Amino acid sequence: MTQLQPHIRLSRQMTHAHYALLPGDPQRVEHVARFLDQVEDFGQNREYRALRGWFRGVEVLVISTGMGGPSTAIAAEELHQIGVDCLVRIGSCGAMQTAMKLGDLVIASAAVRDEGTGNAYIPAAYPASADCGLVYLLRQQAKKLGYSAHCGYVRSHDSFYTDREQEITDFWSAKGILAADMETAPLMVVGALRNMRIASILNVVVEHQGCLEQSINDYQQQEHSCQRGEEREIVLALETLYQDHLERTQ
Repeated sequence: MTQLQPHIRLSRQMTHAHYALLPGDPQRVEHVARFLDQVEDFGQNREYRALRGWFRGVEVLVISTGMGGPSTAIAAEELHQIGVDCLVRIGSCGAMQTAMKLGDLVIASAAVRDEGTGNAYIPAAYPASADCGLVYLLRQQAKKLGYSAHCGYVRSHDSFYTDREQEITDFWSAKGILAADMETAPLMVVGALRNMRIASILNVVVEHQGCLEQSINDYQQQEHSCQRGEEREIVLALETLYQDHLERTQ
């Protein structure tokens, strides 16, 4: 546990955090830093940009995972090796239900394993589920904060550009799936196999039947609703981890 990990470039000697927030985009790590005290930047290796800080006296590690399941699984494995045992993804998603708007939050209770990384670990019959205690706290805190948050199933996939994207989206939308991303399912699978507690909060950056390319471009330009959603998912995650810390230390 003291060994420097080869990809995230962290060791237990550098941080004693039990909690980690996992944005996908390395730039989002800086956004989280604004909400933390005593921030220490650990730098970046490949897609893994890391820092730590304190939120109400609780040490929190923040590390980006890049895009997709493989890099997310590597981050989870190496965080496990240095003693981190609670991971919360703070990512983006495309909505799959018409009632969902840009900047809404999705609290994933479980995920469709429509990706390859989880299958490299264990057969598809194994579920991709969030920690029920964290889901409860996330819903409780979202209500307290007055955030628009949907809770339910999401779908994780490996590509935006297959020849059947619309057909696939329509199929899962009709089955009640709330949103799609690339990392939630593999994170839940790997985390559970390593006895870690996992949650995933997603910020809607593409509305259902919206234009994928245009919506992503709007997000990169800090389109107002999506930026507000990003800030809210960060606050929601941090408030939830603080409440979880209080329960763990009682």
